[in-house]
Amino acid sequence: EKPSTTPNVKEVVLGSLLIKPWYPSFYPAELVGHTVERLYVCPWCFKYSKELLTFLGHALIMLTQKVCPLRHSAPPGELIYTKDGYSMYRIDGEENKFYAQNLSLFAKLFLDTKSVFYDVNTFLYYLLVAHTPTPSINMNLPNEEGVPQQQVVGFFSKERMSWDNNNLACILVFPPWQKQGLGQILMGASYEISKRERKFGGPEKPLSEPGRRGYQRYWSQAVARTLLAAPTKKTLTVLDIRNETYIDPEDIITTLQKMQVLDHMKRAGSEAVINKAKLRVWVQANHVDLTPPVDKDGFVKME
Repeated sequence: EKPSTTPNVKEVVLGSLLIKPWYPSFYPAELVGHTVERLYVCPWCFKYSKELLTFLGHALIMLTQKVCPLRHSAPPGELIYTKDGYSMYRIDGEENKFYAQNLSLFAKLFLDTKSVFYDVNTFLYYLLVAHTPTPSINMNLPNEEGVPQQQVVGFFSKERMSWDNNNLACILVFPPWQKQGLGQILMGASYEISKRERKFGGPEKPLSEPGRRGYQRYWSQAVARTLLAAPTKKTLTVLDIRNETYIDPEDIITTLQKMQVLDHMKRAGSEAVINKAKLRVWVQANHVDLTPPVDKDGFVKME
């Protein structure tokens, strides 16, 4: 029997936003029950409760005491990137186990193919924080009106040690902030981190259908950007593109085929060559922005 794909959490409240889950949760039944009409999740630490009063007591300031320690502070971990209204923090699942577990449990509401376990010790998590998220989490008290509340809007995880050199295990932009190009920022960051670690790799496969579409977009734009930036008479091989982008050669070849920019002719020992005229037409037809989704100068020094 295939496991049910019907969500057992009917609605989830993230701060002030009401969201419909897509898939069954892994929240412990002894704490939330087998089926939950509405689950309340703290937007800052992702602690959860099925009781409204418990949630309000945690997320709001009661008797001038700040209950959630992350309400007006950055996520746990290390700041690694900040640029154009977004920051990224890296947290260690072993050092921030409770936070990583709660984040993973919330993410599973919107992920079909990934399993979430309580053993998060072997993973690193890269959190994307929007300084002025749209939509915003509006939970300001009267004396806080106009105070911007930064929000974790998505993340990717990666194994601390991957035998396959995967630079990403799981990626998700939370539903309220999808369709804003934030997945491209996360993907771009994963490859920029690979460059800094000098490890060629890519995402863990197989990819989900949304993941495949997102990566196809990222790979095609990165390849187009690299090719069009090269001097006119310079010959680039697939390995040259890999060395510039850190994208796996197999993904580069598949991407070029899907872009339909190859001419099948033998030249210098190759079976096909890239037609730059076709590439420029592809860029215009697909309204491709050749600006990288992340600015390498936005990264701070990482250990």
